[in-house]
Amino acid sequence: MEEALVLYPSPVIGHLISMVELGKLILTHRPSLSIHILVAPQPYNAGSTAPYMAAVSASSPSITFHNLPDFTLPPTSSPHHEILAVEILRLNNPNVHRSLISLSKSYTIHALIMDFFCYQALSVAVDLNIPGYFFFTSPASFLACFLYLPTIHQTTTKSFKDLNTLLDMPGVPPLASSDMPKTLLDRNDKAYECTLESSDRMAKSAGIIVNSFESLEPRGIRAISDGLCVINGPTPPLYCVGPLTAEIRSERSGGTTDGDESVPGCLKWLDLQPSRCVVFLCFGSLGLFSIEQLKEIAIGLERSGIKFLWVVRNPPSLGHSLAIKAQPDPELDSLLPEGFLERTKERGLVVKSWAPQVAVLNHESVGGFVTHCGWNSVLESVCAGVPMVAWPLYAEQRFNREIMVEEIRIALPMKESENGFVSSAEVEKRVMELMDSKEGQSIRERTLAMKNEAKAALNEGGSSRVSLAKLVESWKRDY
Repeated sequence: MEEALVLYPSPVIGHLISMVELGKLILTHRPSLSIHILVAPQPYNAGSTAPYMAAVSASSPSITFHNLPDFTLPPTSSPHHEILAVEILRLNNPNVHRSLISLSKSYTIHALIMDFFCYQALSVAVDLNIPGYFFFTSPASFLACFLYLPTIHQTTTKSFKDLNTLLDMPGVPPLASSDMPKTLLDRNDKAYECTLESSDRMAKSAGIIVNSFESLEPRGIRAISDGLCVINGPTPPLYCVGPLTAEIRSERSGGTTDGDESVPGCLKWLDLQPSRCVVFLCFGSLGLFSIEQLKEIAIGLERSGIKFLWVVRNPPSLGHSLAIKAQPDPELDSLLPEGFLERTKERGLVVKSWAPQVAVLNHESVGGFVTHCGWNSVLESVCAGVPMVAWPLYAEQRFNREIMVEEIRIALPMKESENGFVSSAEVEKRVMELMDSKEGQSIRERTLAMKNEAKAALNEGGSSRVSLAKLVESWKRDY
C-alpha cells in the first residue's frame, strides 16, 4: 500500500498554513508520501479558508484535504475564544477516528501529526496503534513553559493573575506571572484546565515538532532536549524544523477589500519608496483595535514623520475583542482623525483589512514591522530580515514579546498602560526608535543575522534539515 501521513491542524488560518507548510517540507524529503489533512469546522468565522486550500490542492497534488462534518457547539462559560476551538476539536474525535479507519484501508499511515489544540485526538491515535506527534506552532521557548506548566501547577494553589511574581522556568528568562497567556491566568477557568491537559498529553506523545530553529532559541531548545521541562517522566524527541513560512501568502486570510486592486496597489506604492524607510503595521487575522486606539496609532504615526504602510480593520463588535466574525471593510474617514489621510498621503498608505504580508515584508522599501507577535508573523519578519516593534494582543503573544525583546533581541517592546491602551506618544517613540536610533540599528543587525541563520538551518547539513531527516527516519523504522 501507499505510505501516508495524516495532519490534523487547528482550523484557524494561521495554524492551518503552518501545518500545510510542514507537509510541504516533509514532501521535499520524502516525495513518495501522501499527505492527508483533516480540517475541522471553524469554531468562529474569521474568514474562509477554502480559497487557500484550493490553491494548495492545485499546486501540491500530494496534499489532500478532508473536511470533517460541521455541528453546533454547546454553550460555554469561558470568556476565551480558544476554548471554542478545543471544544469543536474534542467533539470531532469520532470523525477523526472514522477518517483514519477509512484512510488506513488504502494507505499505510505512519503518523498522526496534531496541532496542540487537537490534543484529545492522541487517544484516537493510540487506539489505532498510529504514532501520535504534536506540531507546536508557537516558539520553542513557549514549549518549554508549556511542558513545565504541570510542575508550576503542583507547586502553587494560586492563579497566575494573583501571584504577582516573576516565574522561574527552564530555558526562558524570568517572566512576570501576568505575562502568561490570558487562558492561563485563572486556574479555575476551563481554558486553563484544557491547557494543562494538553501539556500532559504532549509529554506522552511520540515526538514534538516545532516551528523554530536552534540558533534562534538555543536556551529554550536545550532545556527541553535536556529533559528539564518534563519533571515526572521522559521528554519526547524534539524536532526543530523551522522556519516554516508561506513563500507568498496571496490567499485571503480574513476581511475583504475593494476588489483586488488594493493588493498590488500597496506593493506598487512600496515600489515608489526609498530603501528600508517604511514601517509596516499589521496585526494578524484576529487582532482588532477600538476606535480610540486606532486614532492614537494615527496620531503617533503622523507625529513620527516616518513613512508607513498600515493595515486597518474595523473595531470589534460589542462583546468581542477579536475578529471571530467576518469583518466588513472599514470606513477609514470615520475611524481615523479628521484630515489624517490627506495630511499623510505623501508618506503613508492605509490599506483596508488585509495586505499580502510576506510580499510586503520582503519588499526592499520596508525597514520595520509593528506586529502582534503571532509566531508566524515573527518568523516571516525574521526570514525577511525586518526588525520589529512587539505589540501583543492575545494568546501567548505577551510571552512572545518577552522572548523577542529580552532573549532573541529582534524587537523593541510597545509598552501599554494597565488597561492595555497604548498612547500616541508611545507609538511615535517606538516607531522612531526602530527606524532611526542606535538601539533600532542594533536590533536591525541582529535580525539580519537571524535571517542568515534561518537560511543556514534549512540548507543541506543545517540544523533544521538534520532534524527533519531524524523525524522521517523515525517513521522509516516502521516500514
